[in-house]
Amino acid sequence: MGFDPTTLRRDDYGFFGPDSPSWKIWTAPTAVIGFQRAVVLEHFDPFLTAAVADTRRIYTNPRQRLDHTFAYFLLVAIGDGRTAIQASEHLMQIHAPMTGIEPITGKRYAANSPETQLWIHITGWHSVLKAYEVYGPGPLSPEDELRYWEECAIAAELQTCKPEDVPRTREGIRAYFEQVKPRLCSSVRAEEGMHQLLRTSPRNGAGIIYALGSIALSLTTSALTPMWMRKLGRYNVPRISDPLVKLPAKIIVWLFTLFGSFGLLTAAPSIAPMAGQILKQHLSKELPTTLETITPAQARERYSLRGKQNQVAEAS
Repeated sequence: MGFDPTTLRRDDYGFFGPDSPSWKIWTAPTAVIGFQRAVVLEHFDPFLTAAVADTRRIYTNPRQRLDHTFAYFLLVAIGDGRTAIQASEHLMQIHAPMTGIEPITGKRYAANSPETQLWIHITGWHSVLKAYEVYGPGPLSPEDELRYWEECAIAAELQTCKPEDVPRTREGIRAYFEQVKPRLCSSVRAEEGMHQLLRTSPRNGAGIIYALGSIALSLTTSALTPMWMRKLGRYNVPRISDPLVKLPAKIIVWLFTLFGSFGLLTAAPSIAPMAGQILKQHLSKELPTTLETITPAQARERYSLRGKQNQVAEAS
C-alpha cells in the first residue's frame, strides 16, 4: 500500500476531527500496545486464522505486513475522507482473492466476509481503547466513551460489516464478545500466528530490534488479555508479570509523549515506518482545505475510485 503522508488531510478533517476521542486514542503511544493485542486476539477466529496462515505474510514479511495494517487503522481514524475511503477500497481489493477452505469447519472463508471484517474491526478498536485506559491517561469520560463507540461504528462503514451488527456502546461490545465466544478456538496454525506476533522472529527482514520489541510489548498486551484466552492460545506469559509491567509501561508511554511526542516519532521508523510517517504528518497539525468533517457516504460519493474504474472498464 503506497501512501504520500503529505496528503493525510489535504481536503478535510475526515470523519471525526481534532476534538474526537478517536484522534486522541489512535495517535497515543498506547495504540501500539493495543494493536499488538488486537492482531493476536484475531487468531481465535478460525476463519481469519485460515486467511492469515494461507497467505503467510506475517512470516515472510512481518514488519511490512503489520506496518500496513496499523497504517490502515490510522488512515481511517485520522485521515481525510479521500484518504480513508481510497485506503479502504485498496484494502478490499487486496482481500478479494483471499478465499479458501477453513480446515477445522470445512467451510469456505473469505477475508472480506462481513463477519470476519467485524471481528477485526471490533478487536482493533476495543484493544486500543483498553490499552489507553490501562497504560495511558485512563478511562474516558462517559460522554467521550459513548462518542468513541459511535465513531467506531462510523469507521466500520468502510468495511464490509453489516451496519445493524456493529455495537455502539460498551455494553454492546461486551454482548458482541459473548455472542462470538462459543465459536472462538485455537489450533496449531492459530498458535503459530499468535506466537509469531508476540515473539516475532528476527528473520525475513524483521531484525533483532523489532523482534526484541515484540517480546517486550507482549508483556503489556498479555496483561490486557483475559486469562482464558492466554491459556487457550498458550501465551506462555506468567500471570505474576501482569502487575509488574503496569508502572514501567505507564512511565515509558508518558516519556514518549514529551517534547511533542519526540520519543514516539523517533521510535516509529524502527517499528512501523509507514505508520510513523502518518503520525509525523498528523502531529505537524497542517490544516486541511476545509475545516470540517464528512461522512463515509459523502467521502465515497466524492472520492471513490471504484466508480471511475468501472467507467473506464465500460468505455474500453
